[in-house]
Amino acid sequence: MAVTDPVPVTDPETLVVPAPYGGGTPQTPVRDTVAHEGILRRQGARESAARTYARALPIVPVRARGLTIEGADGRRYLDCLSGAGTLALGHNHPVVLEAIRKVLDSGAPLHVLDLATPVKDAFTTELFRTLPPGLADRARIQFCGPAGTDAVEAALKLVRTATGRSGLLSFAGAYHGMTAGALEASGGAQDVRVTRLPYPQDYRCPFGIGGPRGAELAARWTESLLDDTKSGVPRPAGMILEPVQGEGGVIPAPDAWLRRMRAVTEQRSIPLVVDEVQTGVGRTGAFWAVEHSGVVPDVMVLSKAIGGSLPLAVVVYRDDLDVWPPGAHAGTFRGNQLAMAAGAATLSYVRENALAERAATLGARMLDQLRRLSDEFACVGEVRGRGLMIGVELVDPDGAVPAPGAAELADDPLLAGSAPLPAAPQLAAAVRDACLHRGLIVELGGRHSSVVRLLPPLTITDEQAAAIVDRLADALASVARTRRHES
Repeated sequence: MAVTDPVPVTDPETLVVPAPYGGGTPQTPVRDTVAHEGILRRQGARESAARTYARALPIVPVRARGLTIEGADGRRYLDCLSGAGTLALGHNHPVVLEAIRKVLDSGAPLHVLDLATPVKDAFTTELFRTLPPGLADRARIQFCGPAGTDAVEAALKLVRTATGRSGLLSFAGAYHGMTAGALEASGGAQDVRVTRLPYPQDYRCPFGIGGPRGAELAARWTESLLDDTKSGVPRPAGMILEPVQGEGGVIPAPDAWLRRMRAVTEQRSIPLVVDEVQTGVGRTGAFWAVEHSGVVPDVMVLSKAIGGSLPLAVVVYRDDLDVWPPGAHAGTFRGNQLAMAAGAATLSYVRENALAERAATLGARMLDQLRRLSDEFACVGEVRGRGLMIGVELVDPDGAVPAPGAAELADDPLLAGSAPLPAAPQLAAAVRDACLHRGLIVELGGRHSSVVRLLPPLTITDEQAAAIVDRLADALASVARTRRHES
């Protein structure tokens, strides 16, 4: 049915949802296909054409626990989307539910704007306990609207106010949110006040060489642009970057390059803003992804997992930048008490149970297993990631086209390497669909939506991790077989 076709909207069918996990006797899974289809039909009729995940994942979750989601049709799925990285502890973790119940049962106000409360104080104390020491010792915090994009807006406003400058430095492939200022700093922006810099990567290196040499060229490009009086780039208000580009295709920044960017910005009095919205709270194998490199930024943008599954976003920054006047940035829902309680419980649980270290160990094992797929399937261009933030880039092995001038460079030891294969977004979409058919929820990212992304909870077991890898490998094998038969 076309999107514009009228769809009859009727009252929802009665849907009996099973008792939640841990509450009473386990019940038979829901198997109401009629209700499932009706809910999806009404969603298509009522919701915006801008909806995204719902188009690729036609499921109706009715209950969830940890890694597992159960749909209205009775099917169960392993959720490797995790609310786009929001669910560090998975769905409905007991410590999160208990923290929420405690606030609800206490009679405490749920909405207090930016007033001080015991819940807010506990959250801030726990958050500051986890921050890189060089920042925690002199940090200030601004509570923002409930989404990470608002915290990005606040961070950009902060550094512009503190420096009196307006321009920004950002990186190709970046994603910082969907509001106007955040989009300006993202990779697909048009007609903006942002200077776009090369972000180092191996498979699709902007200089065609990858590795440490590619990262060195990216750093030198940045230095040259800032120091060249005829570059057309005046000294900016700040530099914003992601330690791992998530939506850009799961591209970890080299630690040495991050340290270089810290030195470049520090030497030129340019505030460094690090977007840890998706990489934070243990996701990459360190509590904050910048800790891999030892970098201490001037500003950190935090959201997603810090709310323990509920909406919460903050900016943490060096105290000498705290020069904006009262009301310079505000938001009605910046006093979300339930999110602060859930967030404090999540931060504490991740810290006390060493889940960042667990993510590093388990992620390295999964990456090693997935990298073997590239030996078996020519359509796997690269497997990359850090901790439990993993991407598998799919390519067209038959689409290689020699680059102009390749013959002349055949003897050049620096530039004679093989070029990356073309991205294969249709293949990636087929693998995503095949994963869903096998009960595995994944999503796509990267420049051409050709990277299959895995963002499982930090609490997954060894057995669950093995099941994720097995289901993805089986889906990939099935799609590859179909492709061979069709060619």
